[in-house]
Amino acid sequence: MTVFVFPGVRLLDVTGPIEVFTSANEFGGRYRVQTVSEDGAEVITSAGTRISADLAVEDVHEPCDVLVIPGGPEWDTLVEDDAFLDVVRRLHEKARCTASVCTGAFLLAAAGLLEGRRAATHWRHSRQLALRFPSVRVEADAIFVRDGRMMTSAGVSAGIDLSLALVEDHYGAEVARAVAKDMVVFMQRPGGQSQFSVRSQVPHSRQEVLRRLLDEVAENPGANHTLSAMARRAGLSVRHVTRLFCEEVGTTPARYVEQVRLEAARVLLETGDDSMPVVARRTGFGSPESMRRAFVRHLGVTAGAYRARFRTTGAGTKDAVSEAVSP
Repeated sequence: MTVFVFPGVRLLDVTGPIEVFTSANEFGGRYRVQTVSEDGAEVITSAGTRISADLAVEDVHEPCDVLVIPGGPEWDTLVEDDAFLDVVRRLHEKARCTASVCTGAFLLAAAGLLEGRRAATHWRHSRQLALRFPSVRVEADAIFVRDGRMMTSAGVSAGIDLSLALVEDHYGAEVARAVAKDMVVFMQRPGGQSQFSVRSQVPHSRQEVLRRLLDEVAENPGANHTLSAMARRAGLSVRHVTRLFCEEVGTTPARYVEQVRLEAARVLLETGDDSMPVVARRTGFGSPESMRRAFVRHLGVTAGAYRARFRTTGAGTKDAVSEAVSP
């Protein structure tokens, strides 16, 4: 496994995949991880941290299973550097699979390696990737995409998702699951890049009383958040609270509470082993049946089926990306 490093590279784009593959070696993997820079010298990352290189590009003679091309803030300068792009091509020729992290997709595209292929990058740059390289079919919401021997992933931490999928390819789901648990990360994270927490999507309100109610629900979704209870805590009428939610949040109090509870339940199902009754109680649904109905209504799957999908990275699915399941 080879990681190409260069001046200004983003640190986590490099260390995330390295951590996955080296951790896999603790559970039966046999990866030989090496860093390569253009001239073999150490580089300074965008965070100011120095990373040493094991080899210079000209010293890479053996093929590798995986080549990782990370991104960096100065990608727009690198895509104009023909000598740099030639280095990317030369490394690609010796790799069985070439994978990019975040804006590394721009480097692959500029090197002509994504012609006619599907690809992903950070959501903030997906439109620019599509405009700059129209032959690349950009999937803006994908966490990672596989197209032949090329893999591309979304922003920064998505390199970990991509690396876990490759570990599963090479050594099976059990090893990938062991690595994910050891690193305390999702085996397969929920949703796509467009999915953010319910509370963070609510526009900032000038109404302090409403902000307090929203925070109370987000901080403790299992508490009593009936309309009458919220109105009592706010010292307002039921009608006034309903109007505030509709005008400021764009939904009813009941719908907002259910969305927050659904998000909390998803986190518990993804990361823990609590039983369905415990999850339902902790997140305010009360019973597994109420929670099941909410999952089916919003996500189209039962809570049990939702939990089951985290037994794999999803690398073998049709698109090798997470399905969007926004609330």
